[in-house]
Amino acid sequence: MLRSALPLLLLLPTAALAQKYTVTGGKHDAANVVISAKDSPATFAVVVGGRAAAVQEDGENKVFVIPKLKAGETLELTTPTFKWDPPARFEFRETKGEHVDVVYGNRPVLRYVNKPHVAADHYLTFKPFHQVFDPKDGKTLLSSGAHPNNPKEFLYPHHRGLFFGFNRISYERDGKKLTADIWHGEKKVDGKAETYFSTADKTTNFETGAVFAKQTSNISWHGPDGQTFADETRTVVVYRVDGGTMLDWSSELTTKLDKVRLDGDPQHAGFHFRATQEVSKSTAKQTYYLRPDGKGKEGDTRNWDAKGKDPKTVNLPWNAMSFVTDGKRYTALRINHPDNPKDTRGSERDYGRFGDYFEFDLTPKTPLKLKYRVWVQEGEMTVEQCEAMAHGFTDVVTVKVEK
Repeated sequence: MLRSALPLLLLLPTAALAQKYTVTGGKHDAANVVISAKDSPATFAVVVGGRAAAVQEDGENKVFVIPKLKAGETLELTTPTFKWDPPARFEFRETKGEHVDVVYGNRPVLRYVNKPHVAADHYLTFKPFHQVFDPKDGKTLLSSGAHPNNPKEFLYPHHRGLFFGFNRISYERDGKKLTADIWHGEKKVDGKAETYFSTADKTTNFETGAVFAKQTSNISWHGPDGQTFADETRTVVVYRVDGGTMLDWSSELTTKLDKVRLDGDPQHAGFHFRATQEVSKSTAKQTYYLRPDGKGKEGDTRNWDAKGKDPKTVNLPWNAMSFVTDGKRYTALRINHPDNPKDTRGSERDYGRFGDYFEFDLTPKTPLKLKYRVWVQEGEMTVEQCEAMAHGFTDVVTVKVEK
């Protein structure tokens, strides 16, 4: 085992008992490894190379982030007897009936747009979504919002920040066959507009501290008859890390119906990121994608096609989009967890939207469970940096506490 040349310490309240605490890396070099350990002491901070980083309780676990962990590296932690207070903490700030912001200190980090669905204002309220702020000062929203349906001014305004849905949903209720499009929120059937929506019913959990902010929301999915055909529990966790914004997005979708068929196409289904509208209006040709096989050219995209089935668009462990807005270049990295359904079929657009989708049969015994990590930073990234971030999310790390 490789041993770290840097001391790693857990800081405890005065008179705490010393313990041996060991973290061992997985098969690959990893970055921003989230450690969640049971049986660990009630800690205040982790010190890596003399720099303190907080530890936060999450139920029975203690959570902290190791910025870098080499393959097979073993870090040995000890517990000194002094207390450390973090420089800032996360908090939630709510604008009732509109959105909830995650703020670190005074810097906005993430916005959850959870305005309940209103039939009279259907287009602007037909799905909840998240928006990401500039990770340096929080003054600029890097992802799109709910814009008026004005195609002359906005491109595909139904794409909103970090969002999730399917455009080809089918099921039966009381012997009647129904379809729904949670992606667009409506479509014409027999010349008439038919509407569908998902709506944030309530938030069931808020957790804040010096390491992370966690929010869990119950979201119901409604068909053309207005009735619920599926229920979603969505949890988003934002972590305090250097150099950017890191969040874990997870969802569990359930149904009480016999079967709900979730289907679509790469451009209109799954979990996606949409950059601010300025990209589509002014800087699309400066957008490029960074993939496991290297950096693409500006303006070039790859998209899964049923006719071609390019293997380079299927089951990507990660994908990153580099885009320009507000005069600066940013990179959004999206990591696909290996436990997610297969096959995931990728979509990229130069105007700032990317993600993937899959087909799935939702039943009472087979809920849909999803896990993604998203990283957003100013500037460009390398393949090696993206690989390390991905391994920090997916690799198994051994954690041992000896009392």
